[in-house]
Amino acid sequence: MLLAGLLAATETIAADKTMIVLDASGSMWGQIDGRAKIDVARETLGTVLKSVPVGTELGLMVYGHREKGSCSDIELAVPPGAGTGDAINSFVAGINPKGKTPISHAVEQAADILKYTEDKATVVLVTDGLETCEADPCALASALESKGVDFTTHVVGFGLTEEEGRQVACLAENTGGKYFQASDATQLVAALTETVAEAPMSKPAQEVAVAEPEPEPVPAIEFNTELDSVLAEGGPSLGDNNDVFWQIFKADANGQPAGDTVETQYKGKYSGNYPPGKYVAVATLQSSIKREVPFEVKDGAVAKPFVNFDAGLLTIKPKRTPQDAEADGNAAVQIAFGDYSTTYYGTAKFYASAGDVTLNGSIGPAKVTETVTVKAGETIERDLVIGSGIVLNKAIYAEGGPEVDSGDTFFEVVAANKSIDGTRKVVAYSYGTGTKLDVPPGDHVLTAKLGSATGEIPFSVKAGEMTEVTVNLNAGVLAITAPGANFIEIISAAKDIQGNQKSLSYNYGTEWQDTLPPGDYVVRVKYEGDVAPKEAKATVKVGERSEVAVQ
Repeated sequence: MLLAGLLAATETIAADKTMIVLDASGSMWGQIDGRAKIDVARETLGTVLKSVPVGTELGLMVYGHREKGSCSDIELAVPPGAGTGDAINSFVAGINPKGKTPISHAVEQAADILKYTEDKATVVLVTDGLETCEADPCALASALESKGVDFTTHVVGFGLTEEEGRQVACLAENTGGKYFQASDATQLVAALTETVAEAPMSKPAQEVAVAEPEPEPVPAIEFNTELDSVLAEGGPSLGDNNDVFWQIFKADANGQPAGDTVETQYKGKYSGNYPPGKYVAVATLQSSIKREVPFEVKDGAVAKPFVNFDAGLLTIKPKRTPQDAEADGNAAVQIAFGDYSTTYYGTAKFYASAGDVTLNGSIGPAKVTETVTVKAGETIERDLVIGSGIVLNKAIYAEGGPEVDSGDTFFEVVAANKSIDGTRKVVAYSYGTGTKLDVPPGDHVLTAKLGSATGEIPFSVKAGEMTEVTVNLNAGVLAITAPGANFIEIISAAKDIQGNQKSLSYNYGTEWQDTLPPGDYVVRVKYEGDVAPKEAKATVKVGERSEVAVQ
């Protein structure tokens, strides 16, 4: 018995070792609800780290914060240890995002530092982008899982689209972790709270079996608080639905939430055990609908906080035509009700308060707005048809002649009808041939410009239809070499009524090339010092290359 007591007294419970891997690439300057994502991340970490259990060994690894274009810009900012919250906050406060996104290398280094092949280890990756350093996160996750003792990666996709999220979720799925889609600050807090602040303590490294008398039976734990929620009055409990996020606070003298959270939980219904006193339960449904309910815990009684979200569940599928079988993953669907709004890409599945919900769908410049009236407890599935066609843009130098293959070609889709001042409204644009432009159905004009040559062609497109449109530039190429020159200029051979010649293009150096309409031109060359300028005549033919050397 004495030996057993000594072993029990000296036995320690080791804390989990967790490494936060934070994306500090240049894209973290992007906006979330009007704020830079890096600022949201700083604030969120500051909030969550206050709730980290004492003894949790937590570290921080950051990438993309020191160099542009480097796949090796990965830094162990704070080694894993207990009580590192202030050090992590201090380092994150000084981050200046600027680089690439080496997700795989960062996670692998974090696993090695945590000695994942020897001890239990957890990595929490927060990223707003995809791998940009030619590595396969999915293959890495499988390798880490096979070699690790008890290795887990959780992934928080901060501001990622649904499709982007699927490309990094494998890091979590292949290691038994969770993927969290965080589209705003509230969802980021929830994800980090679950993965960092609520990470359970590890079991003792060793269990020592000793012969002891049979313990007296321990009575079952009696919960003194039962929390429940529904979508509508009289409706079924939301039960195990983890779209419900509970935060329990002590109540101040005015009955308002005070201090840090006493407990957090993802579940529609659960039971808790709290010391006697007054509390406030804050229940949030999918980050969009929040309810507060005060309750009091008394000795010998069970408190039953209850929340009615007064909401419905909607699934909105954006499509180019009513006949499309699947939702269009490139479509943006902005939802708005009350003071809340957010944007989904592809299918939007969300809860909304009873009342009117505004849907703003867009595919490129094609837009549509609809209003859906939601009743509490109702499930709605609806298609949002955003009439849009696709233009595959091409250009040629001459009818039947060579195709233009240049990323410098500038294409614009403009309105078919001109305004009173002769201009046309721009509908869409892109650089490079063979790109695809989303345009509303109807009549339009496609223009193309390469160098000093332009062309245009009218076209029509239907919703859901892809139309190949080719612009004839009706032009040729003039290539000029002038050894020793420091300035080359191409001007028209013809003079206007004032005797002036139009300058078409120029370049500083000994070579210049331009795409031009057919006709006669003059090449003017200037030199440094006292060398006299020179001129040469040139003729451009449609679909041909002309070369002129000015000696």
